Amino acid sequence: MNINIQLFAGLVELFGTSVLHITIDQDAISIEDLRKLITDKNPAAASQLQTCFFAKNQAYAGETDWVTSADELALIPPVSGGQPTLYEITYDSIDAGQVAAKVNHPNHGASLLFIGTTREMTHGQRTVLLEYEAYVPMAIKTMEAIGQEIADRWPGTLSAITHRLGKVAIAEASVVIAVSSPHRESCYEASRYAIERLKQIVPIWKKEIWEDGSEWKGSQTGPWNPLQITNKE
Repeated sequence: MNINIQLFAGLVELFGTSVLHITIDQDAISIEDLRKLITDKNPAAASQLQTCFFAKNQAYAGETDWVTSADELALIPPVSGGQPTLYEITYDSIDAGQVAAKVNHPNHGASLLFIGTTREMTHGQRTVLLEYEAYVPMAIKTMEAIGQEIADRWPGTLSAITHRLGKVAIAEASVVIAVSSPHRESCYEASRYAIERLKQIVPIWKKEIWEDGSEWKGSQTGPWNPLQITNKE
């Protein structure tokens, strides 16, 4: 079965086409499975796809709806007025200002921006670049969970996280975390909690590439146990 899915706005730039062509070996597929199929084939677009809705024959379709080649399909990104995506994975350079803007709030008196960058020298060893990969759908879900943990521990605090995948050169940002809160104490604590928790539970892996070799880095903060809850600082 051949399915054609119309794309709009930023999705056209993301996929490089206005119509996405999908071929599957079955006569029908659910919207949920279709979304998963597209995400698996385009992991870099996972965060954007999560915020989109499918339209079937010019009406919004639910995840349990089934579609066939006879249906007119479209993938609808958030329309004007939609909420920003707070937790994102990207292969592009991160705009720290855009991440910070997601947590702006008129009743918050404090905001912090943490930017993790590629360091050239570590213990006398020269790094050429870093390379990141991730289990993207789970990475986004665990970043969202961190955001909820922060909101529960420091009521009223907002957070946004964007992490980069692929190759990240010296001095470029691999992760940007924005936090805002009514008071600075909560803001400082939540910002540190966010990066420590990210390193503990988010399935993102870092490969350090040196002048004379490379190595995938695991947990560097002690025994790795993603089920353990980090204590409040």
